[in-house]
Amino acid sequence: MSASLILASNSPRRRELLSLLGISFQVDAPEVDETTSLPASQAVHELSIRKAKAAAALHPGAYILAADTLVALDERPFGKPEDTEDAFRMLRSLSGQTHHVHTGVCVISPEGFIHTGTDSSSVRFGEMTDGEIRWYISTGEPMDKAGAYALQGLAGMWVEEVRGTPSGVIGLPLPLTRELLQQAGFPLPFV
Repeated sequence: MSASLILASNSPRRRELLSLLGISFQVDAPEVDETTSLPASQAVHELSIRKAKAAAALHPGAYILAADTLVALDERPFGKPEDTEDAFRMLRSLSGQTHHVHTGVCVISPEGFIHTGTDSSSVRFGEMTDGEIRWYISTGEPMDKAGAYALQGLAGMWVEEVRGTPSGVIGLPLPLTRELLQQAGFPLPFV
């Protein structure tokens, strides 16, 4: 019998990235309170644990994987935009700047042991004109992404440099995820 893995996230990007590891999983992302006053790098750690614990309560005996990503510019966290004005504000702030992307990952083993880590990368954006920002928002791509952009999507044309883990910027750092799954005892197909 193979081990059961629950991905506690509705993110299509996380599903795609996790699929790259060649393991099967189910998706169940219970609602959790994402309110926190912690700095972004600590908030993603705390929120990934909250999400994992909520899923673990619904799936006893399963492995649980949860993640949370925030973009931060000068320690100001940027989550998902609330509307197009919020997306414009975020993108205008990121234009021509280097910001950080923090992704917290939590794996809970069937025995209830918690394994966590945080991946942080820096991303340098080129200058974006107001017209380019409005065009990008009109595509709809920014609306469900932390920081209002997708590295792997159209916004990639403004990303000049990534220092760190590209999959972490997208939402699930694969090296950290592999490490935490191994620590939890999940049977990876390539180990």
